[in-house]
Amino acid sequence: MAPAMAVAPDEILDDPVLEERARQLSANLRCMVCQNQSIDDSDAPLAKDLRVLVRERLVAGDSDAQVIDYLVSRYGEFVLLKPRFAWHTIILWAAGPVALIAGVFALMAALRRRQSTLSRAQDKPQPLSAEEQARLDALLSGKEN
Repeated sequence: MAPAMAVAPDEILDDPVLEERARQLSANLRCMVCQNQSIDDSDAPLAKDLRVLVRERLVAGDSDAQVIDYLVSRYGEFVLLKPRFAWHTIILWAAGPVALIAGVFALMAALRRRQSTLSRAQDKPQPLSAEEQARLDALLSGKEN
């Protein structure tokens, strides 16, 4: 993995294994300023502080999960680019599939309505009854009752 432009040389750890772990963690953490970038890709000062904090926690001996838990406890789940699947995030995870299914059903209903309308338009009109024809003839001749 090539180093990101945002990671300054003074941030890089001497231990390549720890540095790789730091990079993997940083790629999954949201920059609180940029919001749609990972801290690994962001040049924001807060992103730099978070990258340094991740590296400090790794050097101190924390596992990847402990580093993530620490950052979530400090900044909330918003710091994660990919939120955890939990009961309080079920709406977030379910919204996409539910919207897709609703869209498919709406499309199917619209197509059925369109087919129904087209088939009714193609039906031949029924001939007028004798009473209806007499009424029409009266209206056309101007001899209305």
